[in-house]
Amino acid sequence: MKLLVSALETSSNIHLKELKKYLKDDVEFFGVFDKELGNPLYDLSHLAIMGFVDAIKKLRFFFKLRDELVDLAKDCDKVLLMDSSGFNLPLAKKLKATYPDKEIIYYILPQAWAWKKGRVKKLEKYCTKLCSILPFEKDIYTKKEMISYVGHPLLDEIKEFKSEISRTNKIVYMPGSRKSEIINHMPIFKELSKKIKEKKHILIIPEKFDDDYIKKVYGDISSFEVSRDSHKELREAEFGFICSGTATLEAAIIGTPFVLSYIAKKVDYFIAIKLIKLPSIGLANIFFEKMGKKPIHKEFLQDEVTVDNLFNEYNLMNRNDYLKNSQILRDYLQGGSSQNVANIIQT
Repeated sequence: MKLLVSALETSSNIHLKELKKYLKDDVEFFGVFDKELGNPLYDLSHLAIMGFVDAIKKLRFFFKLRDELVDLAKDCDKVLLMDSSGFNLPLAKKLKATYPDKEIIYYILPQAWAWKKGRVKKLEKYCTKLCSILPFEKDIYTKKEMISYVGHPLLDEIKEFKSEISRTNKIVYMPGSRKSEIINHMPIFKELSKKIKEKKHILIIPEKFDDDYIKKVYGDISSFEVSRDSHKELREAEFGFICSGTATLEAAIIGTPFVLSYIAKKVDYFIAIKLIKLPSIGLANIFFEKMGKKPIHKEFLQDEVTVDNLFNEYNLMNRNDYLKNSQILRDYLQGGSSQNVANIIQT
């Protein structure tokens, strides 16, 4: 089988690597994906964009890429789109118009449940099968036969979970992956590390950042031990301070107590709260809200992100309740998604 793949994000390719383990050897990838998985049209580093202005600068390139993928699809049996709705939804539209009978599978769906619900109609119009990684997501779709809850990819990638409260003296700090997130969080995390005494303070830095970038963006990090392995450190840590993002769900699944924080530009935050009507921003908390339960962890946003607030939560959090809730979360998500998606592709 020749499979056209559009996986532009680093996270999508982590999920794609797991998925490939369950595909037959004769499934060959074409399109855009990590070069470890085959011979893509472009290296992923050419596709990384950060923010609105950068996206505008690269518009011409992305229009060209879309047309190249549509042309490449001519000789492919099926299409797999992953995340990146800003690019993949217009791509799906053009693929559907060009090849009305070609099967188009979308895995890691746009978060239409949070905002831009108009995307539901587009997904149902342009795609053939929708693979949801959120148990409640199916409820907002009208064509129920198109969409399947396949499980969550993090449960393929995370193999070990906590069964008891850790007392390792390790504290992890995850200030995010975007430059603005890191710059906003590091001064607070540095002060926290001074306040929480007699502990090992582990700063997790993404693999893609080189020494020059780290020095420029993170500043003086001599008070931390640096690690690139987030899952290992989360397993070993007794507590974490984590910027909003996928890492918070990873910690909740593993069972590492943590507090979520997020500081955005004031304009961006104002726009976000107008567009997104949710009681929480952490995915684990959103899942618990859907189950009719109280949040699993605390969230501090904007001006609430202070050394005192984070330190107080570190001292006051009920670790036993959190550990029980972590198991409830894993049960809710049911299992990993990779084998189920592989079955859908190969059916």
